[in-house]
Amino acid sequence: MAFVNLQNVTYKYPLTKEPVLQNLSLQIQEGEFVSVIGPNGAGKSTLCYALAGFVPHFFKGEISGEIEVDGKLSSKSTLDTWVLNVGLAFQNPFNQISGAKYTVFEEIAFGLENIGVPRDEMKKRVEDAMSLTGISELADRSPYSLSGGQQQRVALTSILVMRPRLLVLDEPTSQMDPIGTREVFGVVRKMAEEGMTVVMVEHKVEWIAEFADRVIALKEGQILMEGKPNEVLTSDLLTENGFGVSRYTSTAREAKKQGLWKKQNLPVTLDEAVEGFKK
Repeated sequence: MAFVNLQNVTYKYPLTKEPVLQNLSLQIQEGEFVSVIGPNGAGKSTLCYALAGFVPHFFKGEISGEIEVDGKLSSKSTLDTWVLNVGLAFQNPFNQISGAKYTVFEEIAFGLENIGVPRDEMKKRVEDAMSLTGISELADRSPYSLSGGQQQRVALTSILVMRPRLLVLDEPTSQMDPIGTREVFGVVRKMAEEGMTVVMVEHKVEWIAEFADRVIALKEGQILMEGKPNEVLTSDLLTENGFGVSRYTSTAREAKKQGLWKKQNLPVTLDEAVEGFKK
């Protein structure tokens, strides 16, 4: 049985005419790292909200179908119990900072305080989580004094410290440089290998190809295609439907037309492109 199971989910926000998710069915296994891609308006963030229980418990609207995580139905749960097992990092980290704490350390501990974790355990969990995401040196800084990329790391850490069974990330590296992006993808990969199920919305396809187990291409609230990263991310179907593709994929595709790319598979990453052009 799949750890995450969506069956025929259709959702429409209040005061809108068209559904954002349309008859969407999706299964994800425990410990799987799944990346979701798609053009603007594809329903990616709404899918994140649905998995995290914010749709429909917070945003309301009209929903049909079933959303099940770890054998529990979202429709039969309350948001305060659902979020204990499902953690969501928003696209804009500023929206996730509570405003109730003066330091990064206190901000990350805030969720643990709310569920009554003992002080000594709380301190250790916060220190471990900050070490994992590489922000220990920010412990005494104000969350509002940080750069956008640093705030995104704090937002991710504040979710990881809660140890959710399902981690949902909506463009968690959008404000990070390449070094920060690689580090965060590495952390998420490590969490998946330790048994955490991960759903990440991202546009950085090169990193997706290197770290994710499976890619789901979403368009107009429906799954256009899904499969192994290199199969999906090099598909002509993505280009035909307005998806962004790797610069290396685009270059090799043009080179192939001129007989300069000899390998059967197109590259997604720089290393794959270098290796292919060498041959």
